[in-house]
Amino acid sequence: MEPTLEHRIRERAYEIWHADGQADGKAHEHWLAAEREVLSSSLPAPSLALEASAPPTAGKPVRAGSRAAGQRSAGSKKSKR
Repeated sequence: MEPTLEHRIRERAYEIWHADGQADGKAHEHWLAAEREVLSSSLPAPSLALEASAPPTAGKPVRAGSRAAGQRSAGSKKSKR
């Protein structure tokens, strides 16, 4: 039988309390730290297949020296005469 979420958090908070020298007055801090750890470890890992299939940016990639990046070519400068 798998322990409940609250039970797992309680056990981890006790371990944190013990490692902290059994300090009084920090029960809430220990509980929150344990809750974060337990909840983050119980979340499923993101699927790498979904991340790899998604395009990195929408639309056509912009090259660093292109006009789309906001740079003018040498021949496009307007001269003031």
